Amino acid sequence: MIPLVLILGAVGFRALGALGVRRFTTWPVAAAHAMAVMLVLTASAHFVPASVTVMPNHADMVRMVPPFLPYADALVYLTGVLELLGAAGLVLTATRRLAGYALAALFVGLLPANIHAAVADVPFAGGEATPLWQRIPEQILYLAVALWVARTARAAAPVKEEVYA
Repeated sequence: MIPLVLILGAVGFRALGALGVRRFTTWPVAAAHAMAVMLVLTASAHFVPASVTVMPNHADMVRMVPPFLPYADALVYLTGVLELLGAAGLVLTATRRLAGYALAALFVGLLPANIHAAVADVPFAGGEATPLWQRIPEQILYLAVALWVARTARAAAPVKEEVYA
């Protein structure tokens, strides 16, 4: 479901670009905005109370954290905040490159949790656990898009200081 948000979001934003919305005239910018939407959706699960069962919630995310990592509860909140910051960074032209690289690092860092969740059969929203054969390609997709967005982002223009006499 979440990869579909990324793919359809990129197509949708790029279609807006084709209709004249200048912000979305390139695929990397459309993908950056689609990934931002995806990240807002995924980050929201980090803060959803355990009593909510129609979507992944905080308790589901805590169960994903490998047992060798301390402070699982705090790590889930931290990664949720990092995802939201990454989403904001992707939308802002000046920070898109940095956000893309930072998110790529975050996706690599989250890989052990995704592997643990698949191997330990951690269910989401009371449903089935996502199998490893699905989780790994999804992480690779997110990593590839983040790197693509970062590499194609224009470097922030240096601030010109003007002195008025």
